[in-house]
Amino acid sequence: MISLYSTNRQAPSVDLGTALLRGQAPDKGLYLPESLPRFTADFLRRAKDLSYPELAAEVLTPYTEGVFSRTDLDALCQDAYDFPVPLEKVSEKRYVMRLDQGPTASFKDFAARFMGRALGRLVRAQGKELLILTATSGDTGSAVAHAFLGVEGIRVLVLYPKAEVSDRQRKQMTTLGGNVSTLALDGKFDDCQALVKRAFADADLTGLNLSSANSINIGRLLPQSVYYVYAASRLADIGNGEQVVFSVPSGNFGDVMGGVLSFKSGLPVARFIAATNANDEVPRFLASGAYAKIDPSLECISNAMNVGHPSNLARLVALYGGRMDEVGTLHEAPDMDALRRDFYSVSVSDEQTRQTLSKVQAQYGVMLEPHGAVGWAGLERFFAEHPAQAGLTAISLETAHPAKFPDEIRAVTGLEPALPPSLEGLDHRAEHIVEASADYAAFKAHLLASSHPPVSYR
Repeated sequence: MISLYSTNRQAPSVDLGTALLRGQAPDKGLYLPESLPRFTADFLRRAKDLSYPELAAEVLTPYTEGVFSRTDLDALCQDAYDFPVPLEKVSEKRYVMRLDQGPTASFKDFAARFMGRALGRLVRAQGKELLILTATSGDTGSAVAHAFLGVEGIRVLVLYPKAEVSDRQRKQMTTLGGNVSTLALDGKFDDCQALVKRAFADADLTGLNLSSANSINIGRLLPQSVYYVYAASRLADIGNGEQVVFSVPSGNFGDVMGGVLSFKSGLPVARFIAATNANDEVPRFLASGAYAKIDPSLECISNAMNVGHPSNLARLVALYGGRMDEVGTLHEAPDMDALRRDFYSVSVSDEQTRQTLSKVQAQYGVMLEPHGAVGWAGLERFFAEHPAQAGLTAISLETAHPAKFPDEIRAVTGLEPALPPSLEGLDHRAEHIVEASADYAAFKAHLLASSHPPVSYR
């Protein structure tokens, strides 16, 4: 069994079941595996022949031993992953991995569906209701809401910045009801995230049995590690060590951290490109070695990446030998040379994002959306600066469906993105919108006063 430790190193190690239920460690740190399993040569050779659910079960087995039986894990993965993962060729050795075919048309479905099923089993076993607090900058909230909708023993409260999500992103959260509630915050994503993190560390709220489905929960990262193996195994000869490059649109850095876990387990990756929007705190950190968060975060058209201080940076720092606390203070520097060897991070402006949307559509007939365009722009910039690596297979992640951003796509390309089945009829559903301030005292008072799905505390 693999134990998990806190990045703040002031809390006991736990098993995966405890980490899933808690979300954040008691010392406000984030859980990471104390040791990472190693992919065998046999597994890397066989990976290309496994279906996605089969691959997910094999990758996740070392982490879930002692928590779920292999039979239960197989069933969980078969149930969670019943949608395709297209790998679209754009040009020679350049691909887009479309992670937008799930029930909410976002890459967040891969983790949320796994967590919904896993936490549902754990809650039934412990017989105590769970309240999941989730902050979202766009797609996390809808994926979590859909994954946990109707799950017995679990309530969900999603906090989102009311001015920085698209209409369709919002409607995917506010039209569900049932055990799902939302709060439209008059603030930024970082304000939403701060409320959630503070609530987890508040001893007065222990009785509410709080957990998280944000990427502060290790249960978000582990399932996301699978699609890196899936893509690499289909597009390169990883059984013989052929390396690939991944470009990942990055906001809270949970997506790229999933890839890092597979890389550290032996997936042959030459470089991760962590492409951000104008919130460039991580590119600046890699360049200088000094970290300064952006407060408040900047509003960009790639709204899910409007994060001024990525929670998962603490995990990345820890994996490279350093220590960063939950507010971004760097107590021990990581191995910056190793980080720069493995990562290339670049900031992409809104203007460059729109230019990329237009160029890729016109040149290749491939429709991206703002987040995927940031990833593709980062990929192009990397190869422009590193022409010696141009022969490597490169995979850029498309993290949301273009139909979630119709106004931007229409304005830039003149085209109307086709609606996937998951978004059909959404525009006409009734919403329940509850607005709230970013005041923690009022938020806490409301949580303590009610044992039902939270409503407005304004």
